[in-house]
Amino acid sequence: MTSRELPRPAAPSLAELRRRNSEKWRTYPDDVLPLFVAEMDYPIAPVVANAMRTQIETSDLGYAGTTGSVGPAFSGFAERHWGWRVDPDDVHLTTDVSVVIVEALRAAISPGDRVIITPPVYPPFFELIPEAGGRLHQVPLIADSARPTGYRLDLDAIGAEFAAGTRAILLCHPHNPLGLVHPREDLIALAEMADDHGAVVISDEIHAPLVHPPDITPEAPPFVPFLSVSGAARKVGIAAHSASKAFNIAGTKCALTVVGSDLMRAVVRRQPHEVAGRASILGRAASAAAYTHGDDYLAGTLNTIGDSLDLLEQLLAQHLPQVRYTRPHASYLAWLDFGDTGLGDDPAEPILDEGRVALHRGPAFGDQGKGFARINVACSPEILTEAIERIVRVVDAHGQN
Repeated sequence: MTSRELPRPAAPSLAELRRRNSEKWRTYPDDVLPLFVAEMDYPIAPVVANAMRTQIETSDLGYAGTTGSVGPAFSGFAERHWGWRVDPDDVHLTTDVSVVIVEALRAAISPGDRVIITPPVYPPFFELIPEAGGRLHQVPLIADSARPTGYRLDLDAIGAEFAAGTRAILLCHPHNPLGLVHPREDLIALAEMADDHGAVVISDEIHAPLVHPPDITPEAPPFVPFLSVSGAARKVGIAAHSASKAFNIAGTKCALTVVGSDLMRAVVRRQPHEVAGRASILGRAASAAAYTHGDDYLAGTLNTIGDSLDLLEQLLAQHLPQVRYTRPHASYLAWLDFGDTGLGDDPAEPILDEGRVALHRGPAFGDQGKGFARINVACSPEILTEAIERIVRVVDAHGQN
């Protein structure tokens, strides 16, 4: 069976979804279509549900304590999917990727050290660096029409910052909200610059399992884990991984700190014991099952995401040609440019107020997000179609004013 022939998970009806209690379905009133937060509407993988059910049925809901079988499970997943050989002993448990980032930075930098982010980028990055004691420094992505997603890292500016004493960079790889998969040559150059100047690279790779295969997005490059590109990358790098996005289990609270050098192992040893101790035993069971037995579910989910992106392209071309959009190479999030619609710097605001569709506000991703909004397409075709129809009415109304 080819990847395109695998079963596609189907989202429940809107009425069923509204019985859920997650942030996605409880933030707004029932007349709003919530397409803002990065949470899929699809059912979770049966193997994951069974793993959690077993924990419950055996009353095994104590403290996780150790990584259990997650290290070998993630190691096997990484080698199958990315050709990356990870020592299971270099996989460390914690609650979520934000905790991986904050605790890695706390142990790797001194208070007041500058840390780079590359906007437009995942909004919590703006808060995580101060939480870890660092000083935020922005080096925006730069436009590059030669790249399939139209952006790339500004390696010259990043190198200059390292030379000036910046101590770390928080890399988003794949990059949220663009779905940009950083190419191997950029990762190699980044690692060499960081190594030359004694800086640390924290690579948030939470969306890595959701990089699109060529039969879904033909131009999408393969995902290359940062720690896999060179000895320098392993020396300076810490990778943050989780099954939470790919398998829709964010609420189970389990993420992984992955290292590959004695220098970074020492960083992990400097972290408080509770960093690992707070992880959920349910999340550990769910993650181990996902990484070990979830490949077919993941492939089928990517098929469904591909169908949704195809539908989004068709709807925009037919009804909103003034909204510019470049197909992402990873995940189920699309970055929409409303700059020509007259909806202002924060188009998500009138779309919510007047159209009752909740998108993620573009300016939250940095100044580079003005005029943009992020949409989550991991929903049913009916919901996505209705959302675009509502947005069309808002754009049309503003065009007539």
